[in-house]
Amino acid sequence: MIEYNTKGAVFIQYTSLNAYLKERFGCKVYKLAIDGGFTCPNRDGTLDTRGCIFCSKGGSGEFAGDRCLSVSEQIEQGKRLVEKKNRDGKYIAYFQAFTNTYAPVDELREKYFQALEHPDIVALSIATRPDCLGDEVLALLDEINKIKPVFVELGLQTIHEKTAQYIRRGYPLEVYDKAVNDLHKIKINVVTHLIIGLPGESEEDILESVSYVCKFTDGIKLQLLHIIKGTDLEKEYNEGKVKTFTLDEYTEIIKKCIDIIPESVVVHRITGDGAKKDLIAPLWSADKKNVLNTLNRVLK
Repeated sequence: MIEYNTKGAVFIQYTSLNAYLKERFGCKVYKLAIDGGFTCPNRDGTLDTRGCIFCSKGGSGEFAGDRCLSVSEQIEQGKRLVEKKNRDGKYIAYFQAFTNTYAPVDELREKYFQALEHPDIVALSIATRPDCLGDEVLALLDEINKIKPVFVELGLQTIHEKTAQYIRRGYPLEVYDKAVNDLHKIKINVVTHLIIGLPGESEEDILESVSYVCKFTDGIKLQLLHIIKGTDLEKEYNEGKVKTFTLDEYTEIIKKCIDIIPESVVVHRITGDGAKKDLIAPLWSADKKNVLNTLNRVLK
């Protein structure tokens, strides 16, 4: 896909989320991060109480709204924050924090429909685990998808079992495979999260994960590994057991990832930024503008 900036034509060799959303909905579309007040089977004792080794105390929802507010109130709050950037645009309600299908179906229905019924919301994006998509949840997602589009974002992180055990993911790859198949049966758009730079993974390992998920997924998020304050990964980092990428190293591996992602797979993210107050490493990632400019220069 070709995109253009204000200085002229720039060829970017991937289908970006912004371009995809504008083409699909006919206008600028912003994602508003929502905290639905959910937890996670890796937190509540069902699988573990510690969470994944990299996961923050906020369940990777540091930029989401205030869970003390209703979903409707969080949407209005989020709109006010970006309204100057999104005049006449629309929004996606992004249920981001923790596991957003991990609750009784009646509770999910009530919260999803608050977002669904908002006139400025054109779609829902629901971040969850592949092992939290039972038949009742799938039926609810099917119902909603027939009203407004639904994206389900699956936290896979890696296809490699040794790494999955190390990060305490809590399910085998086959569970992801089944989840994608079940979601596609009801025509749900699937977005897969991968973490780039997990401890012990080689460049070949990373590219194998990217190649594998691109056979099945509709979208992909490439997330730089962050060391976040208060996580078990921070302890290992402080003990010298974990290293993080330099910006140059990350740029090179992202270029190789992009080279093998087909145009049919939408790239939702090529980096990520942890909350600055909690970020331990890599500190260069806190300068998001510089990171994106660097990546885009390499991807011309």
